[in-house]
Amino acid sequence: MALKIRLRQQGRNNRPFYRLVLTDARAPRDGKYLEALGWYNPFESELDKSILVKAERIQHWLNLGAQLSENAENLVLKVAPSIVHAKTAKILAGKASTAAKRKARKKATA
Repeated sequence: MALKIRLRQQGRNNRPFYRLVLTDARAPRDGKYLEALGWYNPFESELDKSILVKAERIQHWLNLGAQLSENAENLVLKVAPSIVHAKTAKILAGKASTAAKRKARKKATA
C-alpha cells in the first residue's frame, strides 16, 4: 500500500479548511485516512494560528516510506523546514552513492 501525506479538504462553501492526513495514495481526496497529522486554515491571519503540524509523526511516516504531496510539502516547509531539508539530503545522498557505484564499476571494467 503506497502511503501519501496530503491535504484533505473540509469546511463549508467558500470557507475551506484543510487537514494534513496520511492516506492510501489511491483513496479519494476527502476519503478515509489513516492518521491526522495536522491542519491548515487559510483564512486565519496569524501563521501560528493557521497551521498546526505534528512534525515528529510526519518524520516517522516519511522514514517508513510515505511520500509528501507537493502542497503538503510546501505547508510543512513553512512550519518545520528541517523535515523537508532532511528528506532532500537523503535523496541527494542516494544519488551521490549511485554515482559513486557507477564510477567504481566503470573504473573496474577499464
